[in-house]
Parts: sequence; C-alpha cells; structure tokens
Amino acid sequence: MRRRTVLAGTGAAALGLAAGLPSARAVATGRSHALSLLGEPALPADFTHFPYVNPDAPKGGTVVQHAIGSYDSFNPFIVRGVPAAGIGLIWMPLMASSQDEASTEYCDLAEWVEVAPDRTWVAFELRGEAAWHDGRPVTAEDVAWTFATLREHGRPFYRAYWGDVVQVLTEGPRRVVFRFRDGANRELPLILGQILVLPRHWWEGRDFTRPILEPPLGCGAYRLDGFEAGRSVSYRRVAGWWGERLPTQRGLNNIDLWRFEYFRDATVALEAFKAGQLDFRQENVARDWATAYDFPARRRGLVKLEEIPHELPTGMQAFVFNLRRPLFQDRRVREALMLAFDFEWANANLFYGAYARTRSYFSNSELASSGLPQGEERALLERYRGRIPEEVFTREFTLPVTDGSGNNREQLRRALELLRAAGWRVANQRMVNAQGQPFSFELLLSSPSFERVALPYAQWLQRLGIEMRVRTVDTAQYQARTDSFDYDMIVDVFGQSLSPGNEQRDYWSCAKAKEPGSRNSIGLCDPVVDELVELVINAPDRASLIQRCRALDRVLLWGHYVVPHWHSRVFRVAYWDKFARPARTPRYGLGFTAWWVDPAKAARIDAERGRR
Repeated sequence: MRRRTVLAGTGAAALGLAAGLPSARAVATGRSHALSLLGEPALPADFTHFPYVNPDAPKGGTVVQHAIGSYDSFNPFIVRGVPAAGIGLIWMPLMASSQDEASTEYCDLAEWVEVAPDRTWVAFELRGEAAWHDGRPVTAEDVAWTFATLREHGRPFYRAYWGDVVQVLTEGPRRVVFRFRDGANRELPLILGQILVLPRHWWEGRDFTRPILEPPLGCGAYRLDGFEAGRSVSYRRVAGWWGERLPTQRGLNNIDLWRFEYFRDATVALEAFKAGQLDFRQENVARDWATAYDFPARRRGLVKLEEIPHELPTGMQAFVFNLRRPLFQDRRVREALMLAFDFEWANANLFYGAYARTRSYFSNSELASSGLPQGEERALLERYRGRIPEEVFTREFTLPVTDGSGNNREQLRRALELLRAAGWRVANQRMVNAQGQPFSFELLLSSPSFERVALPYAQWLQRLGIEMRVRTVDTAQYQARTDSFDYDMIVDVFGQSLSPGNEQRDYWSCAKAKEPGSRNSIGLCDPVVDELVELVINAPDRASLIQRCRALDRVLLWGHYVVPHWHSRVFRVAYWDKFARPARTPRYGLGFTAWWVDPAKAARIDAERGRR
C-alpha cells in the first residue's frame, strides 16, 4: 500500500512487523471507525486523539521551510506542471493513516466506513459537518467525481492503483459505495480511504488537465494564503475550522502560517537556514550533517540538531537503468555497471559512514528476500524456472563489498568479463561494441547535490572505457523528461510500505512501461514480474504476502535493473529552537505536524535574529 503524504511531492515507506501478527486478511467487515490490514486497530471507536500528539497543543506562530527548484501549478494530481510544495495541506482524505500503526487508517472526512462481508465493496459515510472553505457541504458526489476525474485525467498511478474498482455509486448525499471486481484485493478499502476529496462545484468549468495558479478550494485545516509564482507559497490555518476537534486532527495543524521559500540550489537553502531565514529542515546530505552546522547560532544553542529514530521500511533508492534504451537491455551489461559502483569508498569518503547499503526492494522489513528461496517462496518461483535467472535458485543475492580504498580492481575485472561476454571490447581505451560504437550514456539529475556521488561513479566507469555524462537540469525540465522517459539513467526511489499492493503495478508492470508519467521508470516489461505483482496484490493472508513479496524481490534483484544505493534509519532534523513537541514521536513518521511554536522560545529567537 502506498503511504499518502501531506506535502505534495514527498514520499515515505514503512518497516516490517514481527512474526505472529494477524493476517493481512484481517480488514474488519461491517461498519467501523477504522480499517487495518494487520488485525484490530489499536484505538477504539471513542478515541479522542492519536497517542503521538499533544491534544492541548497551543495554536499559533509561523514556520518557514525551503523547497528546491520552482513550481507552476496548484494541481498536484496531473502529469503536467510542477506542483507547489505543501499544496496537499488544503484537502482531506476520507481516512487518516496512523503514523503509529502499520497499514491502519481511521475515519477522517468520513464518519464511518463499511466493508462488505465478502469484501466486494466498501462504503464511506461522510461527516455531516464536513464543509468546503466556501461553506458548502462536502458530498458523496464530490467523492465520486474526484475518483472519476483522477482515474480519467490524473497521473497514470491512479489508474493502476484503483484498477480493481468497477463501479462507484452515491447512495444519498453523504454515502458513497465503491464496488470491486472481486474480493481478492485485500487492501483496496484502505487505498480508497486515502483519496484526497476535491470540490466538484469548484472544478467544473475549469480544465482539470492543465496546470493552474488560481488558489484551489479545499476543506482541510489550511487554505492557500498567498504566493509568488515559482518563488514562495503560504498556507494559513483556517480559523474555526470544522474538523479541528476530530480525533484524527486534534493536536495536529498547530502552526498558524506555513510558508515555503524556493531556492534553486540546496547549498543556498542551507545558508538561508543558517542565516535565520528558515526555521526547520530535514538534512538528507550526510556530509552537510557532519560538517555544515558549526556556525555561531548553533554554538549558542539557538539551533538544535537531532537524529530521531524511525521504523520505516526504506524501499529502494538507486541509479536506475532505462530499459527502453538498447544500451541497457542486456542483463550482463547492467550487472557490470552495478559492480563498478564502490559503495564502501563512497560511504567512508562522502557519507561519513552514515549509511547502510540497500540490498532489497523491501529493505529494512520482513518482506526482503535473503539466503536461498525456501518453502512456499521456492514453490512459487519454480513455476517460472527457465523464465527467470537460474541464480534465483542457486545463489544468494549479494552486492559487492570492497575495502573502501577506491582501488576496486576485483569488481572492475569481473565487470570487464561480463561486458566482453555481452559483445563489448576495449579499443583505444574506450569500450565499444561490434560496430565500433562507444559505450556512452547520460545520468540525468535534478539537484547538484548528487553530483558529488555521480562524478566518482563516472570515474570508476571510465576505468572500464565507459563514458557516463552527468547532467543536472532544473526541476521543470527534469519532471518533463522523466514523465516522458527521456533519459538513459536517473536516480529514483521505489518507496515501500509494510503492506505492498496495487502500487506495485505502477512500478513494474508492462501496462505502465509505455504510459507517460507512470512510476515504471525502469521501463520494465516482464510477464513473470506482472504475474508476481498480481500475486502480491491478491495474497490471501499475511504469511503468503511475505513469501510473494520475497519472490518478487528476488526476481527484481537478479534482473540487475538498478544500482542500489543506501539508507538511514533516522530522521536528521535541524531547527531554530522555537518549537515544542509531544513527548514521543510516532513509529512510522516524523510527526512534524504535531509540533507547535512555543511563544517564549519564539520571542527569544526573534530577538536574537533581530540583533544580527
């Protein structure tokens, strides 16, 4: 299941459970306040707030964060345009995900949810008090219209994610029913609970397929307050908001004004934070975390740095080969390029030892494959013997490990053997094919910060006679090129949750390989993978889901479709000391929307900034 995020353009995934938990078939049937794939929800129907919030947190204050690049749209649901950071704050989903429970959602915009005994439909009853910011009620027609519009005009993801819905009915002004192809898709009720509902009456008469810079209508805790196109955007908390006392919202949305300032470069954004122009940032660059925060305000205690542990599955971040290019269609070639990447050197010299190597598409969870396939997993894979790499059955998948010296001779020697077997040879210190054409390709990036990783990789490949050109482009051009698959190699992230399902179609299926804007950035089209994806989606219980995910993982790994990167198990956050926060953080998220501005701390920070 894809994890919905509040801020447009971000993403996250979750961590594995211990053995012995209830099966994934445990989505409750009948009328309920919550749904869970893993048994009964932890919170009862009369719960008053999530356990990781302060229900009496004060409201007020301002938070300024950064965004990189630019934006040209307030419509984050379509392929065209670059959406503004934070735009998701203005809408609400039918159900809110708990950041403390895996694969569990509680009624939010919906008052209750009902699942058919045979799981062939789900119904949502909207809250009677739910209203758009213009005062009109949120209706079942809005939900049905949102679903139809996103499936027809939205990003290809929606068509894959909702592919098993066959009919949507409005059975009254507040009740909407989604009927399914069958009852096999165990997570579909939760998936539909994630829909951000849009106002039909506002969008009718407007072209949904085009980017817009007109502030859209929402029903959430914030409304768009002001913007300077491409440079900044602000959201203000709605005074007297109808949903403020909901148990899913109490203690959240404590900031009065939330502003995003845009910067072309991450380095400039960091300097703006140090100068006091920004209040809060997550640091994703290990080098900067280790070296860039020794400045006067930090030494005086005005800026805090924290590493906050989480239990999120890390998914797969990687250099991704575009199989639509003939250059990468030979598995031996892809493996050779994987062997040339020296993670141990990069971790020691670039990352200050901060990362662990990612060795699975479901890393940091029980869904990750390991060793050789056994039991149900092996029996499943035996169906495909002869159609998948034989190594699946005979060798444990491992990634090369070097001594970190930068002298990666053994792995480069093996890479050279693979390239020769694939028909390449070295001539005049260049790798060429039988026609004398050089092995040359481009790595497309959207941020200069990744160049420090890419350029050493290019040097390692150069030792093989391979030219990798590193090109960094602005956000708009990057999105346009990736949406149309106009690249040789990119950096991509395939986020995973504890309950993988329908989103796997968008990642790996043949149907999505040619659909512009899909998440199948690899261009992967393999009937075996398609079948494994459907088996994952329709797993009858938790035990089978684990085995099917491991089988899919193993086939993907041995396909050598990516050069795996690395992951961390903490959030690295830096902030000016104006905030307070709940006593504990949730297991599966940072929970920043539960923080609040402490007036006394904020006054001190403002005074100190004013003296600079």
